[in-house]
Amino acid sequence: MDIKKIGLVGTGSMGSMMSLLFAEHGCRVSIYDPSKQNRDRAIKRANDAGFGSKITAYDDYSSLCSSLDTPKVFVWSTPHGNVGDGILDSLDPYLEQGDIIIDAANEHYLNTQRRQGRAMNRGIHYIGTGVSGGYQAARAGPSLSPSGDGAGLDLVMPLLKKVAARDVEGNPCVAEIGPGGCGHYTKTVHNGIEQGILSALCEVWGIMHHGLGMKYEEIADEWEKWNKEGELRENFLVSIGVDICREIDPETKKPMLDRIKDKVVQDAEESEGTGYWTCEEAFRLHVPIPTIAAAHQFRIGSADADMRKANFDAAGGSIAQIGKIKVEDRKTFLKDLHQAMYSATLESFVQGLKLLAKADHENNWAIDFKKVIAIWRGGCIIRSEHISELLLKVYQEARKNVIKNPLSSPIIAKELKRTYPSLKRVTIKALEADMVVPSISATLEILKYITTKEGLPTTFMEAQLDYFGEHMFDLADGPGDPVTGAYHFGWKSAKSVPEPREVQKYG
Repeated sequence: MDIKKIGLVGTGSMGSMMSLLFAEHGCRVSIYDPSKQNRDRAIKRANDAGFGSKITAYDDYSSLCSSLDTPKVFVWSTPHGNVGDGILDSLDPYLEQGDIIIDAANEHYLNTQRRQGRAMNRGIHYIGTGVSGGYQAARAGPSLSPSGDGAGLDLVMPLLKKVAARDVEGNPCVAEIGPGGCGHYTKTVHNGIEQGILSALCEVWGIMHHGLGMKYEEIADEWEKWNKEGELRENFLVSIGVDICREIDPETKKPMLDRIKDKVVQDAEESEGTGYWTCEEAFRLHVPIPTIAAAHQFRIGSADADMRKANFDAAGGSIAQIGKIKVEDRKTFLKDLHQAMYSATLESFVQGLKLLAKADHENNWAIDFKKVIAIWRGGCIIRSEHISELLLKVYQEARKNVIKNPLSSPIIAKELKRTYPSLKRVTIKALEADMVVPSISATLEILKYITTKEGLPTTFMEAQLDYFGEHMFDLADGPGDPVTGAYHFGWKSAKSVPEPREVQKYG
């Protein structure tokens, strides 16, 4: 199907940029937003970009729908939550069998699947589509993860391939992820991985600037080297970090970083839900994601700067005394820092992909993980070429145990083992100086316990749980799968209920 007209609902920063992208690729775009200010701004951008003749604003759903071809094709770029339900309600009188909705919001996958069920009853194709890359990529070409019914995907894929980002080999960064809401789930996991990398990089920045006393330009120079070769080659977040460190505020003529408050509020103000959903899903599905979860908690903890000040005042100053990091050879330590950042980045991918695999198994989506890695090679926030090449090799093995648990791949395990000494040295130095390193230290900890065959202190925890809760345990030489143990010991009898002081087997 050659889609020539699109009804775009939502013209905020992402939507207005997407309208230009579609217009640039030959579509006539009809836009609607309940905010006249947003509509006017989008039209101004269209005129300034030379696409004014291809983009038209409408002030109600009736006129918007009348401007479209049959079948009607809509693209939504809206906030997550009940906004999408309201749009579907408003469009309902104008929808006809065969119409197509491409939901390009950062939406919770269960909302997507619920709306897909509603749309299916009307014969409408509802394609939940993750869009990654920020507003710049929405204009230049994003990474896309569409999912839904097969017939609908067949209809929209030619258009999505046309507008998607291209990887280093020129391939479009879009693929049919599967049925239901797995496209939005994939985007949620992408954003969880993103939070892990963002946190680790800001922690590295803190170590370099506050711990080592490096100037912003020095940090930029070092990161530029990282981004050109080695394990963090062509890493998007490292590359924009170089730009950020070098940016000078035109008003004050001072570094832009010096003007920015140290709080991340997108989660606390609930304009961003994907990080929370990643953590929520990990806890629900019992998948350990400490690098990502620590990053999310760090963001939340930073958000309320007034609360932090109250805590500071109550303690009579900061509990931690952040100081300088003392190293014998800064060049050697920076090499360790490079490897530690790579380790935290790779482990963020491992944790996110393990979560995606667990959800894939639960929902029978049959996701092709090679396609997921491929669409993350361009346009998106977490693109990191060396890691993508590494993961493609891993998933080409196509063994079930590797898909279920990426760390069981020798390729990944050897990389994390190789970088572990650097990660440990950096963490120790950072902790000695009271630097803030939640995601880096969480990466160190999970690598300690997730690769330990036996000897974890959880032996003692299991004994405590059996002592007070009769939760059972397995014997030291027993099975290792995560199921209730077969044994109980009579540690202390309950009142008037005597228990033998011996190991008893049940079941």
